[in-house]
Amino acid sequence: MEVTRRRLLQLLLAAGALPALGSVTAAPAPLLTRPIPSTGERLPVIGMGSYITFDVGTDDDLLAQRTAVLRAFFDAGGKLIDSSPMYDTSEAAIGECLARLEHPGALFSATKVWHWLTGPGDRQMQRSRELWRVPRFDLMQVHNLVNWPDHLRTMRRDREAGLVRYIGITTSHGRRHDELADILRTEKIDFVQLTYNIRDREVEERLLPLAADHGIAVIVNRPFRRGGLIDRYAGKPLPDWAADIDCDSWPQFLLKFIVSHPAVTCAIPATSRVDHMQENMAALRGPLPDAAMRREMIAYVDTL
Repeated sequence: MEVTRRRLLQLLLAAGALPALGSVTAAPAPLLTRPIPSTGERLPVIGMGSYITFDVGTDDDLLAQRTAVLRAFFDAGGKLIDSSPMYDTSEAAIGECLARLEHPGALFSATKVWHWLTGPGDRQMQRSRELWRVPRFDLMQVHNLVNWPDHLRTMRRDREAGLVRYIGITTSHGRRHDELADILRTEKIDFVQLTYNIRDREVEERLLPLAADHGIAVIVNRPFRRGGLIDRYAGKPLPDWAADIDCDSWPQFLLKFIVSHPAVTCAIPATSRVDHMQENMAALRGPLPDAAMRREMIAYVDTL
């Protein structure tokens, strides 16, 4: 296995060939980014989801806490924030938190339309702009394929009108993959959002290759199975070689597995805590596993 700079420093320190790490200064590693295939615009490979975590209503203390989470996200180099009208008060909370942060210019705003009817779906998208307090969305997505033909038509109209820059479609929980595969083959869209993690890898066989072949960016939801994978591996040791990809924690290990897949553009873990946000965003720097290490990562978690 290739020895990384970090690992080499560790070996030299152990041998007494270097002074203490405190006296070694180095520039931080650059942010890991991937291009959106349809334009070449680059996005950091770690974004932020908001399901449950930002559904806080108008509670001022909780809004202040979520504002701190967003500040940590942007401070670490984050851009893409994903939400949906389905997430109750999350969009309103995001809008309030963004206002408290004076609308950071780095924001890449992404939400969804979730309605069985076309007209109400159109009004829902208008309402989302009001809640986020943005004049346009960077990305609008059809949530879980609901009425996707009509909503895609509305979204294309809005793109022509300058109300959205990119359009896409989503699914979750591994549902409706056959229909999604047909959409990837036949519809000109910019993004697809789907579930992928080290334990749920079905999309590797068909959907991720299709997205790559058709120039479609991939956002990964449920990277931790809503925390289930973190709970599953809590207390279990990371393998020693996790240091070779600058992983100090299970969230970083799990995220780097996801974003190292060449078809993946961005993963969107959700959290309500600043320390967890900082931990997640640490996966935005340092080396990524190669194909051989990805196989080792799968084999290792299979033993736990």
